[in-house]
Amino acid sequence: MRKLVMAAVGGTLAGVIATTQFVAPLVAQESRSNSSVYEQLDLFGDIFERIRSQYVEEVDSSDLIEAAIDGMLSSLDPHSGYLSPDDAADMRVQTRGSFGGLGIEVTQEEGFIKVVAPMDGTPADAAGVEAGDFITHVDDESVLGLTLDEAVDMMRGPVGSEIIITVVREGEPEPFDISIIRDTIRLTAVRARLEGDTVVLRVSTFNDQTYDNLADGLAKQIVTAGGIDEINGVIIDLRNNPGGLLSQAIRVSDAFLEKGEIVSTRGRDPADGERFNATPDDLAQGKPVVVLINGGSASASEIVAGALQDHRRAIVVGTKSFGKGSVQTVMPLRGNGAMRLTTSRYYTPSGRSIQALGVSPDIIVEQPRRTDETEDEDQRLRSEADLRGSLNNDSLSEDEIRQIEEDRERTETAAALRDQDYQLAYAIDILKGFSALAQQ
Repeated sequence: MRKLVMAAVGGTLAGVIATTQFVAPLVAQESRSNSSVYEQLDLFGDIFERIRSQYVEEVDSSDLIEAAIDGMLSSLDPHSGYLSPDDAADMRVQTRGSFGGLGIEVTQEEGFIKVVAPMDGTPADAAGVEAGDFITHVDDESVLGLTLDEAVDMMRGPVGSEIIITVVREGEPEPFDISIIRDTIRLTAVRARLEGDTVVLRVSTFNDQTYDNLADGLAKQIVTAGGIDEINGVIIDLRNNPGGLLSQAIRVSDAFLEKGEIVSTRGRDPADGERFNATPDDLAQGKPVVVLINGGSASASEIVAGALQDHRRAIVVGTKSFGKGSVQTVMPLRGNGAMRLTTSRYYTPSGRSIQALGVSPDIIVEQPRRTDETEDEDQRLRSEADLRGSLNNDSLSEDEIRQIEEDRERTETAAALRDQDYQLAYAIDILKGFSALAQQ
């Protein structure tokens, strides 16, 4: 027994010694790391003082410090950055749905400013700015080499003033200028309408109003149609939607799901991860859903599309989305400024990250480019009814003839929509197919 006790004690002592020997180098390494950080901070202080005292012109100390902070943050990724007090105030206003500007969401790619999406009904949208455009100059001044925030500052200006942006667009041989008149941007987050028997929900952004607009709009259109049994499905149009608030993306996804995960976020520390789940009550009451996306659908839009796709609650139609799968946290700073910092990535219910990959649609449908060509009415195919003296069809009752004419009118309306918006018309045709199958 004595030998056994001694062996146990000896083992414990050996363990203590081994642990001490292992921890000591770590402590020394941490100490060297801290020393290096303090040396670098001293270097920063030296440079700061040299600039203040010896630069060719007098500079504002606060401007220097803000530039240093912004440079540190913007070096991390395109979405992190420093918000001055004015920028922080503008951002708070934007999430409420009203602000001044051009109405475009932009990011930075290879030194140039890339348009994620123009917002519906804004000056940029009316002027013809498209998702995927690269802005190379603002009022003849190059944006190459500027930070994203610096380029955005160049595009800001008084409401009513003109700005000329130079754009490089895929398929166009040369850069070209677009003139835009700045205006106050008042966003309607969701516009709801009926296209035949289909409710179309055009979601242009995810701000504080989005879920409420969507829920109210859907309910009103169902009433207008004569009840839920009178509609064949719902289309959620997320094309050119640059995203917005994560909380709103979760609520919009939850509006069409009864249960299951909507999205999860994972940061550097696994303990900081979050998981968001759906709650009962599907606003569409089980009706088929189609989600429309394109290259301008980003961030919160991709959360909604990915969640409904993974749960097989919706068919996703269009083209691959933008691929912004990171989450930014806005942290208030002293002096009323703020820091926008990428803190986590988000994952769809199946566990896929869409960062840089985007959401791939279930059915790829390209949107044909608009052309000025119109069909020559004289070349329209003629039918028997167009021939002079053709016989009338006397085998049908007036009600049957009226029904045929109404069906033809709906078909012609659908054909006209196909010319205006091919992707939307395609989505409506999918829901018509579901409806026809359900009636068999």
